[in-house]
Amino acid sequence: MLGGRKRSNSSSFNEFLLQAFADRRELQLLHFWLFLGIYLAALLGNGLIITAIACDHHLHTPMYFFLLNLSLLDLGSISVTVPKSMANSLWDTRAISYWECAAQVFLLLFLFGGEFYLLTVMAYDRYVAICKPLHYRTLLGSRGCVKMAAAAWGSGFLGSLLHTANTFSIPLCQGNVLEQFFCEIPQILKLSCSDAYLREVAVIMVTACLFFGCFIFIVLSYVQIFTAVLRIPSEQGRHKAFSMCLPHLAVVSLFVSTVMFAYLKPPSLSSPLLDLLVSVLYAVVPPAVNPLIYSMRNKELKDALRKVISWTFFSSDKIAIALHS
Repeated sequence: MLGGRKRSNSSSFNEFLLQAFADRRELQLLHFWLFLGIYLAALLGNGLIITAIACDHHLHTPMYFFLLNLSLLDLGSISVTVPKSMANSLWDTRAISYWECAAQVFLLLFLFGGEFYLLTVMAYDRYVAICKPLHYRTLLGSRGCVKMAAAAWGSGFLGSLLHTANTFSIPLCQGNVLEQFFCEIPQILKLSCSDAYLREVAVIMVTACLFFGCFIFIVLSYVQIFTAVLRIPSEQGRHKAFSMCLPHLAVVSLFVSTVMFAYLKPPSLSSPLLDLLVSVLYAVVPPAVNPLIYSMRNKELKDALRKVISWTFFSSDKIAIALHS
């Protein structure tokens, strides 16, 4: 049943209906192929970075260890939303089951939260590398890096568990139609009964304060980083330091600006189409673009990626020759 049937103080239904990008069949198929291209680009880019860092011992440093974790989180987050949206467009449906929706909310909050905490850790890594280079190995040893990465993943997991359990314990009595192409908490709260959603809003405010604290930490880190970089006497040294920081700064800016615009834009700017496009900008585009941002000005990573690509083609050629001989 699709919703609307109520049981005492709660609603009971088997599925939600997601927002479609288009009603015309041609546009639905265009959406499918566009998302497929973005998804394959994200899989290829992040997969290459993970393989390159794992296989090249020159990249077994804190910076690249955190980048590997970032690529894993990006792969996970885009895999939670895009395949389901593609399947709905291909099969001309809007449905997502109740438990699929709960799983999507949990995984998205887990991965997005973990990514932002990890970006905060990466800002600390860049701060220590540039402002306290003599203490770098002490402050960011292998054990310390693993603990910081685990803390980022763990914080995302605990926050996600709290929000998901809280949201799906709220009674819903405003139907089952979500104005979004994936399940997210603000859209689910719109379906809640009377003031039942206020409890989750309070939890969201606490999480927002934590995220704001992380954002302030990143900003203060970069203030000190750029102050230290400008004191470097050689132009080559300044260029190298900026090259280390700019990719991370670009990724943080993309992540924060798209999320802030999505959730803090004035109501007068809201419309179903604009909200869909903005959600694509913060949920779909960054996982596909981040590998390009990190590899664009990084010679070490470029060299490692070339080795992986050449090794892949060389191995495939050897297999083909062996099969034909």
